[in-house]
Amino acid sequence: MIFDITATGAPHNDCMIKMLGTLLFYGRFAKTFSVLGYRKAEKKFGAQIGSFAGQSWAVTGASGGIGQAIALEANRLGAKVYAVARFGEKLALTQSIAPYPEKLIPVVCDLSSLNDISAWSERWSDELAEPMDVLVNNVGVLPHEYQETAEGFEVALATNLLGPVLLTKQWNKRGLLGQQSLVINVSSGGMYGTPLRLEPMTAPSIKDYDGVSLYAQHKRAMVVWTHEWNRAHPSGPKMHVMHPGWVDTAGVQTSLPTFRRVMGHLLRTPKQGADTVLWLAAHKPEVATEGIWFDRHLEPEHVFSITKKPQVSVEELIDYLDDALSSWL
Repeated sequence: MIFDITATGAPHNDCMIKMLGTLLFYGRFAKTFSVLGYRKAEKKFGAQIGSFAGQSWAVTGASGGIGQAIALEANRLGAKVYAVARFGEKLALTQSIAPYPEKLIPVVCDLSSLNDISAWSERWSDELAEPMDVLVNNVGVLPHEYQETAEGFEVALATNLLGPVLLTKQWNKRGLLGQQSLVINVSSGGMYGTPLRLEPMTAPSIKDYDGVSLYAQHKRAMVVWTHEWNRAHPSGPKMHVMHPGWVDTAGVQTSLPTFRRVMGHLLRTPKQGADTVLWLAAHKPEVATEGIWFDRHLEPEHVFSITKKPQVSVEELIDYLDDALSSWL
């Protein structure tokens, strides 16, 4: 969630410039991304979201935080929800607190593993008779040191970007998504601090690993990929991308403790962070060629002029994703 000053050409280890960039970023978004912004926006929300009765959903990262809030609220509103995460015991807890636990099905899958995602997709293509109504690509991680998956990808890149792209592509290919299905990608307000980049994201420094900056880059790439998906699939399934604001989750507590300590009670609840996902699924607005959904409104995807200057083209990003995932497609 910090301003990615490395995109300006400033020395990466210039602490003063980095600090000023961070202050600029947080100062710009404190009122809107915090619970204060949600409370202001909520006054204009209008009617309740409605019912998801008869629908089938899959929500990744559903064992806690925003993903759990999405799964529980969709379940409360009548959907059959497949709650997907790595740890079965946490999913069991999610199921135990669901309003309709018989309609919340835990699915254990390591979403950083492209092999696990592929195995899950193959199994489900045989088991599910109908396409999924809604797929929510919510899972995200922000580690503080370099780690690799068994397939040789940096863990955060695999979890935050490669995994959701692979899952969506495989499900579309195998008929688990139909033309009327909706895919909702959960990005982050952190993407406002970086332009589209490729090399730093796909080959990060092991010694000077910066998980916060990389997370922002992943989430920027997710916004770009969403719009490219809609251009390439005009007949559907449609895809939206949103960000939840600053939410108090276990991930924030462990990955951004200083941020949480400073913001404290001004952070949103997971349920508040989940709201726009549920609204998008209920109202199905027209897809946009640019922008990102936030508090039920389409907002610009760029605020700072520096992020409007991508360091790679959209085609280069798509080519990278296609090449990286070719063994699983």
